[in-house]
Amino acid sequence: MELIVLWDIDHTLIENAGVSKEIYAAAFSALSGREPTEPARTEGRTDRLIMRDMFVRDGLPVPEWHSIESALAQAGEARLDDLRRRGTALPGVHEALKTASVKSGWVSSVLTGNIAANARVKLAAFGLDSLLDLPVGAYGADAELRPELVAVARERVQRLRGVPADAPTVLVGDTPRDVEAALTTGSGIVAVASGIHRPEELTAAGATEVLPDLSDTKHVLGILESFAGH
Repeated sequence: MELIVLWDIDHTLIENAGVSKEIYAAAFSALSGREPTEPARTEGRTDRLIMRDMFVRDGLPVPEWHSIESALAQAGEARLDDLRRRGTALPGVHEALKTASVKSGWVSSVLTGNIAANARVKLAAFGLDSLLDLPVGAYGADAELRPELVAVARERVQRLRGVPADAPTVLVGDTPRDVEAALTTGSGIVAVASGIHRPEELTAAGATEVLPDLSDTKHVLGILESFAGH
């Protein structure tokens, strides 16, 4: 059975221990020459929105996107060692990704607000990058709003892997924005309460499958398999 599985990264697959907000602050400072007055607001937003919001809140003109993306990539690469030292892969993630990666007919990739370069840094820090089909993922440079990323991933999966764009798709994520992205695009959703959002918040957002984490590999894969039959 064909299935497109798209995993969020921060607080779903890894705990970044504050490194993400340091990356945004460093990129902002590199472009503006000053510290941001407030930390980045993330929670499932794309990098395009996060960075634009930082400049607007500080009353500064928003730089061209190519300049922002370059600054983000440089800041991310510079913090790889910090991420390895302070962060961690979340419970069960390695096993879940490894099992999904070898399922016949499945394409297992990412749907993340991070730009592609920083998504790779975050995954590589914990040896997760080789367990995902990253070229077909959707990233924070691809669109402003998270639901728009689903179509990007589906198109790439079809073009690069020959899997129909209308194949069943399921998102795995930890925020109400992940749930929204799934519900508005006809995708399944497995919500994971491993970030700041409580199970009841994710249920209220519309998730019918809510897990405390990804530690029970058999249960996680069983839920994903149930979407393949939809």
